[in-house]
Amino acid sequence: MLSSTSDIERLFRRSLLKLLTGEREIRPTRAVPSRDELREEFKQIEALGLYVHIPFCERICPYCPYNKELYRSDPAEGYVRAIKREIDIYAGIVGDKPVTSLYIGGGTPTTMLHSGLAEIIGHLRQAFDLQCDIHMESHPNHLSAENLDAIEALGVRHLSIGVESLIDRHLRTLCRPYAASQVKEAVGRALSRGFTCVNVDVMFALPGQTEQEVADTGRALVKLGVDQVAAYPLFLFPYTPMGRASGQRGHVIAQSLKRRRMLRILERIFSEAGYERTSVWAFTKRGVPRYCSVTVPLYLGLGASGGSYLRDVFYLNTFGVAEYIEALDGGRMAIALAVDLTEKMQRAGWLYWRVYETRFRKADYRERFGEDIDAAYGPYLRPARRLGLLRDDGERITLSDSGAFWLHAAEDLLSIQFVSTLWGASRRDLWPERAILS
Repeated sequence: MLSSTSDIERLFRRSLLKLLTGEREIRPTRAVPSRDELREEFKQIEALGLYVHIPFCERICPYCPYNKELYRSDPAEGYVRAIKREIDIYAGIVGDKPVTSLYIGGGTPTTMLHSGLAEIIGHLRQAFDLQCDIHMESHPNHLSAENLDAIEALGVRHLSIGVESLIDRHLRTLCRPYAASQVKEAVGRALSRGFTCVNVDVMFALPGQTEQEVADTGRALVKLGVDQVAAYPLFLFPYTPMGRASGQRGHVIAQSLKRRRMLRILERIFSEAGYERTSVWAFTKRGVPRYCSVTVPLYLGLGASGGSYLRDVFYLNTFGVAEYIEALDGGRMAIALAVDLTEKMQRAGWLYWRVYETRFRKADYRERFGEDIDAAYGPYLRPARRLGLLRDDGERITLSDSGAFWLHAAEDLLSIQFVSTLWGASRRDLWPERAILS
């Protein structure tokens, strides 16, 4: 008998996993790929993306689920050395494959702006065939005129600023170390530079937040002239301080209604201001190249907790900074967990991330998997079209605003739970034997 909302959600999640992947559960294990196996993997890949993780912050935000620790100069110095060694290992494996996206995230990458970040980027340029701009995350307190000069000198063209809120009382709840007036000044300084795209991250559905406050935030961002807004609800991961304090076990379905109302407010404001939806959470000025973390379906993750998604394998580096440094200093790779991807898992993963971007060409699916997407997913796409969740012009599939919301709801029930389980296990045990995603 299903005795609670969490039981219903668990049943739905398992049913959805089985429907999409053919698996009742997914088990990443310590059976990690060897260098020779990875070399064979990359022979099948024409182009790839790079993700570089900088796991340092000046303070730890209570809601943040990502892998990070407080910045200290000695570990940071060792980290630069280790990540350069990991780059060298992969340079010998990847060869001359073109890199068509480079994303630097964290943590807070700008904590290392003057202590090794330039050295890492320079080493990437020497080791790989970079055919792309650099996308990088930043902290508002790091965006002085001098630091913006340094960021531009690195070759960063797409800059994201972790603003989170433009209202002081919510900034205090989130323990953000600045006032709304200060963060607006920082965003203004960044916008005055020549970046191709300046993205601002903001949260909604915060504790006690009103719909009027959401509307005021949306209008303020439009008035500032930001190129892109990534607006996402506060997710409470159980291993974060805010998640533990909330006592929340799993997602409460009723919360989705509040999120939907708030998201509709932002959709309307940004649409009227000339922005278009470029992912489930992102709204970009028309004509501006979007800021995004991954622009290709296959990518290689470098650094502590870096995740790599290749054609038929996903693997994750150890989350421990000291353990990562020790492994690379010893000439070993730092891979902690891996899972082989069946053909159906590959198709489901590809489709999820392309739909997440809200639009894709049918020809891209055919090129990747050698079959027509209507033949493979017609029983799901046709009802979605009738319900107004997506549009299909014969060549391109585009998600509607309603479809984006329901993808968010599915993300809450499936991928957020998986991330929480996988990252939670990887934080508890830095070299785990396995993790069970179900």
